[in-house]
Amino acid sequence: MTDFIILPGIGGSGEKHWQTRWETSDPRCRRFQPADWDRPDLKDWIGALDRAVGAAAKPPLLVAHSLACLLVAHWQQVSTATVAGAFLVAVPNPQAPTFPVEAAAFANPPATKLRFPSLVIASANDPYGTIDYARGRASRWGSGIVEVGELGHINETSGLEDWPQGKALFAAFAAGVAD
Repeated sequence: MTDFIILPGIGGSGEKHWQTRWETSDPRCRRFQPADWDRPDLKDWIGALDRAVGAAAKPPLLVAHSLACLLVAHWQQVSTATVAGAFLVAVPNPQAPTFPVEAAAFANPPATKLRFPSLVIASANDPYGTIDYARGRASRWGSGIVEVGELGHINETSGLEDWPQGKALFAAFAAGVAD
């Protein structure tokens, strides 16, 4: 059984966020634990991700939201740890005026192909990154992309609850990675 590592963005995904709901309803899910959710330090977050991946019995699937999508791109360049794939939801644009200044170290994510299968999930009205930005990132990272309509930042304010559409997309991605 493959573990899923939940990688929230800045703030850590509250209890109404789909990531938290998935985590509490599926025993295969564990959340990575950086030192600070509100003042993200790139080196600390990379270390926390490396520890979480290292603790998995076999290569896990990463379930990243927002800032954690950029984390995955940075991490895969400096770590040799193996993952089965990455499900990247709501990739933010570090050049957008809405990008949090406290996350400036996450800017300039590598533009090279990720070394594992990946799927970008993008919303047409995400205030932190346009659909064109998501398409460009997916292209540079060698990721597939699914555009899910207008779901905002695909977070708890989007009112998605368990986000059944996302679960179906993740299940299909996980099944494809397993083949």
